[in-house]
Amino acid sequence: MKILTKGKYYGIKDSEKSFGGILLSQYDYKKDRTDWHYHENPYFWYILNGDMMDCNKNVKTLCPSGSLMFNNWQEVHYGSKHSKNANGFHLEFQKKWLNTNGIDLDLLEGSLLIQNPQVHFLFAKLYYEFINSDQYSEVSVEVLLLQICEALSGLIETNLKNIPNWINDLKELLHFDNSNLSLQYLSDQLGVHPVHISRAAPKYLSTSLGEYVRQHKLKKAIPLLLDPSNSLTKIAYQTGFSDQSHFNRVFKSHFNMNPSFYRKRIT
Repeated sequence: MKILTKGKYYGIKDSEKSFGGILLSQYDYKKDRTDWHYHENPYFWYILNGDMMDCNKNVKTLCPSGSLMFNNWQEVHYGSKHSKNANGFHLEFQKKWLNTNGIDLDLLEGSLLIQNPQVHFLFAKLYYEFINSDQYSEVSVEVLLLQICEALSGLIETNLKNIPNWINDLKELLHFDNSNLSLQYLSDQLGVHPVHISRAAPKYLSTSLGEYVRQHKLKKAIPLLLDPSNSLTKIAYQTGFSDQSHFNRVFKSHFNMNPSFYRKRIT
């Protein structure tokens, strides 16, 4: 069984940057399939472009553009490519960094596809710092990493609670349903009173329902922004915003820049 040590991934490395125990890298994937292997350090894998699949001994997980996958250290798996071109962004934690910051090495176990839009939103900011690093990037990256770990800890704590079954159904709707996600629509689909949904959502989603939906729309917009052939109007429509102006306002409120500027700096 092959072990990939620090900073080693299958593919061709485009760029790599280290921030005090954290390694960020971007790779082009050329092989249709890798060998079975595991990694020395836990890492996140964000698919920037193309269709990939992550396979371990228990499950095969489809990872289209915009997917965020976590693989813990010593998790045996292989990857396969299902499109002509594909590339991705890696965030690798050295164990020393985790220990120094008091973060459990087994924060997440095995392999996990991250659906929560808050974590995706933080990764979009992290990728921006990776592409546009300057004298302030190290502290910005450090803050984002701690926020990512905090968000993941919150997800784990929430999952350990006695969650009503309809909460998981709610997440499925928010993540995969392209309908107009109004409170009444969610109530009709779940069979739960709108007031109960609005009161319970912050407890189990770690934010308000409206903010969760806005972050989810931004989550879907990021990979579309990486493709220059997509107009901002098209992206706004595909991600469920009422129009481009609405998309611009929400994006700017979260990133402190408009989507056209973000796109210009990362592509």
